[in-house]
Amino acid sequence: MAIQDSEKAHSRALRWMRISNKIPPIRMLMKISLRPRTLKTKLLDWDLRGPIGLAAGMDKKAENVAAWHNIGFGFIEVGGFTARPQEGNPKPRMFRSSRHRALINRMGFNNPGSEKGAETLAKVPVKARQGMPVFANLGRSKSTSNEDAPEDYSTSLALLWPVVEGFVVNVSSPNTPGLRDLQKGDALQSLLESCISMEEKCGGGKPVFVKISPDLSNEALDHIIDVSRQCGCAGIVATNTTLERPKSLNAKSEIFVKQEGGLSGKPLNQRSTEIIHYIYAKTKGQWPIIGVGGISSADDAWQKIINGASVIQIYSALVFKGPSVLKEIQKGLGGKLKQHGFSSLSEAVGLAHRGNENEPE
Repeated sequence: MAIQDSEKAHSRALRWMRISNKIPPIRMLMKISLRPRTLKTKLLDWDLRGPIGLAAGMDKKAENVAAWHNIGFGFIEVGGFTARPQEGNPKPRMFRSSRHRALINRMGFNNPGSEKGAETLAKVPVKARQGMPVFANLGRSKSTSNEDAPEDYSTSLALLWPVVEGFVVNVSSPNTPGLRDLQKGDALQSLLESCISMEEKCGGGKPVFVKISPDLSNEALDHIIDVSRQCGCAGIVATNTTLERPKSLNAKSEIFVKQEGGLSGKPLNQRSTEIIHYIYAKTKGQWPIIGVGGISSADDAWQKIINGASVIQIYSALVFKGPSVLKEIQKGLGGKLKQHGFSSLSEAVGLAHRGNENEPE
């Protein structure tokens, strides 16, 4: 089976969206044809126009913010950004399998650096992002040791603070050596304390989330939940890509499966939902969860929500279905609310847990 280096296609698609959004007749056509009806959703103190967000990694340079707003995303996450500009890992480093609706990437936080990212975001007109919170995904520079990671992340946070509404501390990318070790022991506490302290020094009021790996034991999850909540994190993003290769990736996909990097898309869907279910139960629904991983339909999104996600994010679905998937999913979610007699999405969050007395403590 042939595998595709999808990074070039990815870059071309983003460039097309960016250019098209600058041409008034095409921008209006995109808005009319792609923007879903409002499905009011609550996340923290925000009243979002919809529950679907853009996952990190799609818009690494934050160059397409206006286009994402135009087609109707409820919120977006740009980056990941590192304190220093870096090229990332050698190419090719992004692969797709249409058969499995899956991607494998080993990008390695290729980005222009947090200072440049902040400059780009500062140029976005207020109207072109109004009502759509923008989160910055923060990563560790490859040249920085884990011991110095708190300063690295905090530097990025300070640079980006004036131009975003919130932050996601990424300690789960599998493509920067040693990064996932920041999920363990005292390292996580030191990192989160540094980031939250810096956020408060910058003026406060902008939530910090932590993004986790799907390749964690329940014990490791418990540690992350406890430390993150104690440090004051506003919520959690579950999950990043996986290093596992599920059995659903059969022998015919051997060339694809053997690629190094994080797997995303349909094969990740079940595991990310299991993680969401566990976190919601562990926190008794008192900690917001942004659910991400393999969502490509309204049914997938609904499962994330009833298992505990307050809102969701998509990435791979955009690659395989295009931007119309946003409207498709949001319309389907509206239908499911009607089927269950709910007037708002918040009523559906955690539905799968109700009446279950055997939840983890």
